[in-house]
Amino acid sequence: MSNTATVRETEFQSSLNPPHGGRLQELYLPAEQAEALKQHSATLQGWDLSQRQLCDLELLLNGAFSPLQGFLTRRDYDRVVNEMRLADGTLWPMPITLDVSETFAASIQVGAEIALRDTQGVPLAVLTVDDIYFPDKLLEAREVFGTTDTTHPGVADLLQRSHPVYIGGKVRGIQPPQHYDFAELRESPRQLRDWFARHGWSTIVAFQTRNPMHRAHRELTVRAAEQVGAKLLIQPVVGRTKPGDVDHYTRVRCYRALLKHYPKNEATLSLLPLAMRMGGPREAVWHAIIRKNYGASHFIVGRDHAGPGNGADGKPFYDPFAAQELLARHQQEIGIRVVPFPAMVYVANRDTYVPSTEVRQDDVVQDISGTELRRRLVSGEEIPAWFTFPEVVDILRERYPAGAKKGVALLFTGLSGSGKSTLAEAVIAKLLERSSRSITLLDGDEVRKNLSKGLGFSREDRIANVTRIGWVASEVARHGGIAICAPIAPYAETRAEIRRLVEQHGAFVEIHVSTPIEVCEGRDRKGLYAQARAGKIPQFTGVSDPYEVPKNPELSFDTTTADAGAIANQVLAFLRNRGLLED
Repeated sequence: MSNTATVRETEFQSSLNPPHGGRLQELYLPAEQAEALKQHSATLQGWDLSQRQLCDLELLLNGAFSPLQGFLTRRDYDRVVNEMRLADGTLWPMPITLDVSETFAASIQVGAEIALRDTQGVPLAVLTVDDIYFPDKLLEAREVFGTTDTTHPGVADLLQRSHPVYIGGKVRGIQPPQHYDFAELRESPRQLRDWFARHGWSTIVAFQTRNPMHRAHRELTVRAAEQVGAKLLIQPVVGRTKPGDVDHYTRVRCYRALLKHYPKNEATLSLLPLAMRMGGPREAVWHAIIRKNYGASHFIVGRDHAGPGNGADGKPFYDPFAAQELLARHQQEIGIRVVPFPAMVYVANRDTYVPSTEVRQDDVVQDISGTELRRRLVSGEEIPAWFTFPEVVDILRERYPAGAKKGVALLFTGLSGSGKSTLAEAVIAKLLERSSRSITLLDGDEVRKNLSKGLGFSREDRIANVTRIGWVASEVARHGGIAICAPIAPYAETRAEIRRLVEQHGAFVEIHVSTPIEVCEGRDRKGLYAQARAGKIPQFTGVSDPYEVPKNPELSFDTTTADAGAIANQVLAFLRNRGLLED
């Protein structure tokens, strides 16, 4: 079996002839070779890809990440992190890496072939290992994201959820990932370019979004297209976006409804299966390169492009115009023109939208934030016609019906004997005393008897056990219920993963039961601590295995002297204040 990838190329249609490159590189093998590689992959060691890795692989294979031909080797990675360039000097701002566990990395060597599979075990590609290396993730966070603050979702993913070893090498594509939703909108770069050519589109301005679009977005995109004499490509991200974003199914339905309000034959919709990093300025450059590969000649960049908001210090991670400035410096090299555009705001006294830079002193500006929109949807309050279109409102109300209760998961974490289970039972009793909400208890011991039967107490097995709890809790929250979780959950990265899972569907509340180990040990009727100190129980949390104390839990309680009922009342008061529990 040859290790050389077959690369099919197609010329850029743009007249800009960019120094960044002029060819689109697809990494899929021809059908007969792909079938042979698929059969061969069954004999290889395999790696099941995460959601981010699946998105990255799809865009590597279809050419959206041209000129990359695989996951970065150490040489490319180091220069991308430090200089935003590949080893050969080509501009590339974002590390595209395949992170794996130390156990998996130890089982392979340079020159080996690895089958890359989806979550169902279907082989999508084969990677030839050119490099195996340990990255400096703190350095990567500082250079790529400009921070090590894990409030930043990209940093949290890098530092808390990614594996410690990177594997670099070229990939050969067997088949694309299977998507059952909106198949007709999932064009590859080649397919979209062909569509542009058939319809006579040569000047195309692309618009990036991860949120539902409303009238302000429509006005912004129409004006931007008119400004440069271009057709409009609306290309929303439908891979992974920021935790808490509206799901892509609902968003795409909104985009379809909105498309009818554009001038005929002036705009089109296509979906991008990208895993966003929320990397601000660097991400804007990355997005521009991707849109260039899809055939766009111009790219709209608004205020705080791909910014994740504020950090733990309450300040924005990025200057609002840093993305525009960085991309402007590199647009000639990429071969795409940046279209910087200010936010559009509604001026009530003129009953029109204008750029924020054109607001007069006597204008009355009105706005509805995302938070306010969600509040109105839940409460059933009117959403004014000046803000969005009736069809969009209907879709959002269907997804977020008025009066629907938001699901929530409470994670009680602490040492064995700290009082987690007792507090969980007290909270459940208080909830049932005043509410008919569906409540599910996920206690550590009970979960191990059923959901996690067969798992041991190694770090890997503990992570697997708690992650399973998190997945069940997220499903409970998704259906509007309340999940009460009471495992030890000793590792910060696993608690962060539970938060990520739950916050896709509902609210997450971390409650640290901070009872000192001396008190926990004094309560130990089973003698577990004594056995652990005698060496009879290995990897016992607090004795021979660490407990990583939560840094920013929503609540913290020491049960040394406090009454469980009184603490439960405080928990319920917190839920009411957050709007998670009806009065």
